[in-house]
Amino acid sequence: MTDVSQAFAEIKRGAEEILLEDELLEKLKTGKPLKIKAGFDPTAPDLHLGHTVLINKLRQFQQLGHEVIFLIGDFTGMIGDPTGKNVTRKPLTKEDVLANAETYKEQVFKILDPAKTTVAFNSTWMDKMGAAGMLKLASRQTVARMMERDDFKKRYANGQAIAIHEFMYPLVQGWDSVALESDVELGGTDQKFNLLMGRELQKSEGQRPQTVLMMPLLEGLDGVQKMSKSLGNYIGITDSPSDMFGKVMSISDDLMWRYYELLSFKDLEVIEGYKAKVAQGANPRDVKIDLAKELITRFHDETAAQAAHDEFINRFQKGAMPEEMPEIELSPENGEIAIANLLKEAGLVSSTSEAMRMIKQGAAKIEGEKVNDKNLIIKAGSKAIYQVGKRKFARVLVK
Repeated sequence: MTDVSQAFAEIKRGAEEILLEDELLEKLKTGKPLKIKAGFDPTAPDLHLGHTVLINKLRQFQQLGHEVIFLIGDFTGMIGDPTGKNVTRKPLTKEDVLANAETYKEQVFKILDPAKTTVAFNSTWMDKMGAAGMLKLASRQTVARMMERDDFKKRYANGQAIAIHEFMYPLVQGWDSVALESDVELGGTDQKFNLLMGRELQKSEGQRPQTVLMMPLLEGLDGVQKMSKSLGNYIGITDSPSDMFGKVMSISDDLMWRYYELLSFKDLEVIEGYKAKVAQGANPRDVKIDLAKELITRFHDETAAQAAHDEFINRFQKGAMPEEMPEIELSPENGEIAIANLLKEAGLVSSTSEAMRMIKQGAAKIEGEKVNDKNLIIKAGSKAIYQVGKRKFARVLVK
């Protein structure tokens, strides 16, 4: 292992909170490889860059000589994590979970070293627990303790249903830590309750409690909401090189630094050098290009990254329009439509508020010309190419 202070600095990079830092430092000072656990419920077949924030941190631990456990929650996935939800999740079938789990295994090894990674499934120990074991596990906590969770508290206050099985989720996640005897568990900041449950259960089982390391939730392309497929603001790690390049180039200059901190493998000194150059007048676009190429190389290869860069230059920087784009016909009731509504109806933005924001940022165009009037009205008979950002186009006819 490298020098403990250097290792600790690398581990803290991008972390939102570590509970407890002194504990982690003491564990590192022993010089023994630690068991590092991160769990992922295979609720969808593909991962996006938001998921990789934790996987990147696993990689850091792996490079420091620790034992990394990539835990696939095939059991918890059938319960459904209630974190951040105002309704009960629809449970997945065993078949769905296992099919998604296989794709996860393929995707994570684009980041982790397969020879140094243990892939575990929590059904391995949970299936053996049986009904009596689950009842015993449920007795470890009270309803009052579960209601301390912010999402449960809000749902109860709003009269929204909370299914009994949802209370089991944090207990099962915590028991995973007992089963694996984990030294450190990684998770998002929204997982704090579940992560601390692992510490409590380990203590009750006579184990040394795990250290909890929480990473921030990565903002999506809009720079506001967390990255999510349901919100459409994501970059999938299975996206094509050209899509990935275009999406990275569409993020704001401020958000770019956040992505560098949480997604890039470049040394912090290199990133600080980029910041200094931009502060001295360098174009942030060029720094963003480096980030896009780094990510594409990781999930595809260097040749694909260069090809995506070349395509981007030809298509956007030289003013070329894509050869194919959606063709939309709109028929407003009174024969005219506001620009914000048009952009939303054409599928170029998710809401009229986003449309207003994009217009304000100068990111909305008609036939290549920026839209400067947020109150612009488009009348029937108009046919034009509308653009939002650098990669969203639609040919719209207003009838």
